[in-house]
Amino acid sequence: MKLKQILIYLCLAVYAYFCYKMLVIAMQYIPYHTDVAFLGIKQDVIGLLHYRVAFFTHVYTSLWVLPAGFVQFNSGILKRYKRLHRISGWIYIVFVLLLVAPSGFVMGCYANGGIYSQISFCLLSLFWFYTTLQAVLSIRRKNYLGHQKWMIRSFALTLSAITLRAWKYIIVYLFHPPPMDTYRMVAWLSWVGNLLIAEIIIIKLYQNEKSRKNSIV
Repeated sequence: MKLKQILIYLCLAVYAYFCYKMLVIAMQYIPYHTDVAFLGIKQDVIGLLHYRVAFFTHVYTSLWVLPAGFVQFNSGILKRYKRLHRISGWIYIVFVLLLVAPSGFVMGCYANGGIYSQISFCLLSLFWFYTTLQAVLSIRRKNYLGHQKWMIRSFALTLSAITLRAWKYIIVYLFHPPPMDTYRMVAWLSWVGNLLIAEIIIIKLYQNEKSRKNSIV
């Protein structure tokens, strides 16, 4: 087995593990529990109706976004099951634009860690909404390469749910900082690093596309 294949399988295993962890976390709040897990330290705001609506909307709908987004980048599904690709794409887009990103913005306004964390999570929600919207506009203009680039950026931000927890484990294990300091750090690391990686992937994608066109000419 080639090293590239091993790395792909390893990434898939890590992705599946964190998706499972996200499911376990979400199940704690279902059907409607306001005093468990994360909400145990949000009792000062859980009494606000708009926060409760945002939180449970985010919990119930974000579970669908990770698998729906993953399907978009599976080349096998794209080639063999185009209808599934389109359906999952619309699930991803509708959920992010109408539910997950807006509810995430509301939650970001009350994020732990003070103004630094709040700015980070609100920016994440805004960029998530914008990149997903640009992906929709690109595909409507039949700009397939542009659609692919914006979806890479959007899904990179979607993965912040996973990288936030991964960075938290790493930082706590290595440095043992106070909880709020940890939260302030991972609030930014969770998505800024993802976007940088996304841009590297996009640059490589553009170069490959340009090389392909030049070879045709």
